Amino acid sequence: MSETAASPLHPLRNSAFRLLWAGNTISAIGDQFYFVALPWLILQVTGSSVVLGTITMTAAIPRAAFMLVGGALSDRFSPRRIMIVAAWSRVVAVAGISTLIWTHSLRVWQLYVLGFCFGVADAFANPAAETYLPSLVTLEQLPSANSLFQSSTLLSSLVAPAPAGIFIKAFGTAPALFIDAVSFLFIIGALWRLPDPPQSTESRAQNNLIESIVDGLRYVRSDPAIASLMVLVAVLNFAISGPAVIGVAFIAKTKFGSASSFGLLMSALAAGSLVGMLSAGLLKLRRRGRLLLAVSAAIGVCVGLLGQIDRMTWLAIVLFLMSCAAAFINIQLISWFQQRVEPALMGRVLSVLMFAVAGLTPISMAIAGLAIRRSLPGMFLIAGSMVLLVTLLAAMHRPVREIE
Repeated sequence: MSETAASPLHPLRNSAFRLLWAGNTISAIGDQFYFVALPWLILQVTGSSVVLGTITMTAAIPRAAFMLVGGALSDRFSPRRIMIVAAWSRVVAVAGISTLIWTHSLRVWQLYVLGFCFGVADAFANPAAETYLPSLVTLEQLPSANSLFQSSTLLSSLVAPAPAGIFIKAFGTAPALFIDAVSFLFIIGALWRLPDPPQSTESRAQNNLIESIVDGLRYVRSDPAIASLMVLVAVLNFAISGPAVIGVAFIAKTKFGSASSFGLLMSALAAGSLVGMLSAGLLKLRRRGRLLLAVSAAIGVCVGLLGQIDRMTWLAIVLFLMSCAAAFINIQLISWFQQRVEPALMGRVLSVLMFAVAGLTPISMAIAGLAIRRSLPGMFLIAGSMVLLVTLLAAMHRPVREIE
């Protein structure tokens, strides 16, 4: 179904990409100190899981709400400069909270402000980053470049939390948050030395922000391949995110009865994601449309099987294969969108893609929690059937099948 061809020069041989990747990797490691320190800090200050949940939602809501605006601004202004401003806002917010902890002046409302600031920064920085990357590498290098970025983030989330927890136990949350603030300076420094991407006259001519967002949505709808794959991404995320996290935890508790089993299953998910990301970056594929449809169908089968398996070994294998396939298709689809979309509309189209993911994830979590009460196997069967159905619908479009 696919052939491997001679790979183009690896993006790490590109000094501009290498600089951005290094800065982003250091920043991603620093973020793990934030992700460990913030929940710990909230529980120390309030002792309330409700407050922890609401602060998390305070970040998630603006992240989804402003995502399309962030994409539109990435087409209108320099995405590099947007990333710099977003990074500086994170530096100020995290360093401010760290200072308040040191001076014993912290109040709960300030943590809500921190969550909101991070959500807004993500809404602008994420589309800008995906829009900026194609200006640094060739179209053929995009799968490898995206693979490196996402693999580095995943490896950071696997390796850094344990040292961060040890550091917090020894020195407290204030120094840990300060480390995160300092880590953002590395991505700012990298971006400062890199050039702005060329801007088209079309992007400069736009005056109405709402009209600009609508133009992006129309562009998505007018291209059958883009529209079909956008729906496929949304359904894949909806069918996997909630069932994989909520459902797997429930399986570990009810079928195996131990936290260690849950940790093993989550490790299988993480290992599969890493292998899938790396594979997507190593191979240059022909007949990519047919391959993506086949991989998507395999994901649907794996999801449907999860509720039927009672042996730990087989469950871990299926989770590994499912997450490997999902990570592979994620890298390939993002790269294809970056290769396909007109540069003047890149930010808006990619922000629609991110909105589909960011907006549906909390809904998927909530529905999975409710569905498990009725039937765990039924939830996985329905989720898997959704993936198979949307894959079949996408396969009916010739432009999707003929993607190279």
